[in-house]
Amino acid sequence: MGIYINSGNAGFQSFRNSEYIDKSGLIGVVNNTLFTEQRFTCVTRCRRFGKSMAAKMLAAYYDHSCDSRSLFTDLQIAGNPTFEEHLNKYPVIYLDMTTFITSFGDEQIVAHIQEELIADIQKAYPQVAYEDGEHMMKYLQRINIETGEHFIFIIDEWDAICREFGSKPQVMDEYLNLLRRMFKDVSGMRVFAGVYMTGILPIKKYKTQSALNNFQEYSMVEPGNMAGFFGFTKDEVEALSTKHSADLDELIKWYDGYQIGDEPSIFNPNSVMEAIRRKRCRSYWASTGAFDAVADYIRMNFEGLKDDIIKMLAGGRCMVDPTGFQNDMSIIQSRDDVLTLLIHLGYLSYNWREEECYIPNKEVSGEMVNAVKACNWLPVASALQQSKQLLLDTLAGNTEAVARGVDAAHDDSTSILSYNNENSLACVLNIAYYYARNDYIIHRELASGKGFADLVFIPRKHVDKPAMVVELKYNKDADSAISQIKRKQYPKKLLEYTSNLLLVAITYDKEAKTHECIIEHSRL
Repeated sequence: MGIYINSGNAGFQSFRNSEYIDKSGLIGVVNNTLFTEQRFTCVTRCRRFGKSMAAKMLAAYYDHSCDSRSLFTDLQIAGNPTFEEHLNKYPVIYLDMTTFITSFGDEQIVAHIQEELIADIQKAYPQVAYEDGEHMMKYLQRINIETGEHFIFIIDEWDAICREFGSKPQVMDEYLNLLRRMFKDVSGMRVFAGVYMTGILPIKKYKTQSALNNFQEYSMVEPGNMAGFFGFTKDEVEALSTKHSADLDELIKWYDGYQIGDEPSIFNPNSVMEAIRRKRCRSYWASTGAFDAVADYIRMNFEGLKDDIIKMLAGGRCMVDPTGFQNDMSIIQSRDDVLTLLIHLGYLSYNWREEECYIPNKEVSGEMVNAVKACNWLPVASALQQSKQLLLDTLAGNTEAVARGVDAAHDDSTSILSYNNENSLACVLNIAYYYARNDYIIHRELASGKGFADLVFIPRKHVDKPAMVVELKYNKDADSAISQIKRKQYPKKLLEYTSNLLLVAITYDKEAKTHECIIEHSRL
């Protein structure tokens, strides 16, 4: 067993020794690509979405230096017709690029990778001569010719070097040239039965063309048939919550919300498992240097980007075109580039049908609030901080305090958001009631009774608070808003949730530049 080649199955064994959610169906998908034109696979997901676990699982399955049968016989892949055909049949080269960055942080890192790997391969194949100065790929070709063996090559965090040395074009070019030499040349088809790479960012583009255009790419934006193999599905989280007596609604609130391809409900798996182990939902996704860099791009406010971030914090969605992004954090040229980068980093989710992005859950929303503070958007940060008191005043029926609170939120937000209709009023109120998302599911334009209620606050399970129907009026009086709630029978829709209800009318007088509020308590 070597360090990089034929390193065994201990990595995947450690996952099996812990609580393991069966994602072995991925093996069957990769098996179907071996020895085909589609043998080069790159799967990119945001961090802590199970990329390394999947890479170690594949290495354990293919590695011919160990017997991994017992690790897989109780998993889904065991029933796949390709299971026996490829189980422990190949020499496997496994590289984790983050370890090279830790060990060799200098600009000669690409040379270090080759030196380390060649030395390890020589130990595995002492019978095959290595010529001094020979390129690693040429040596692998000779091994293939002399032994007839085909390699499985797995690279975990392939883009770690790109993220670390993005400001040093020479290192980037050397690294991409190494990958091209190994995988894009026709010799790669002869040497490798399959190549599997993981990362956060998809393969770098030059203009519209991928640097390794022979790879089949599966990203947060274009996941293809890989969507369900990374992250937890809702069914998987439901099973975990039942097994561990965890609060499913809290897990959904904190960690759900990613739409990846046709999978409508994907959870952050690391955060779910941490919440179950610690018996507490909170943010387990600490800020990274990557996001610190993105915060700098947000400050540049490309094409009104600040407006988009605030809109999404308020529960809205924004159009985005991800096709122009060059998959390079050092090349950010537009609003769409920033939003696309945030999608790949996991700070936004992407609905490909509507071409929209949005903040997926409470955990990520908290990180976005931290970013707002870091960007020195002090007025908006102030509105967010005051949102708890506004909810308490609303529940207490303190109409004057609510009007003052909305006045303050309006003053804090109008430097960023336009404020000239009921839609912009709704956006400001969503910011003002940001804290309410802890206890309520907030709907905009919810079909109810004989029309659409502007804002509806439905209490989450186990929350003993009234539901709220909020009607907004721009340049109209609050009495007319209350009358509309009753006339159009908006409260009827809420009977399936609760009979305890607050009717809230909030209006804005353009001339006086003040808000008015009326609150009525109703039991249906």
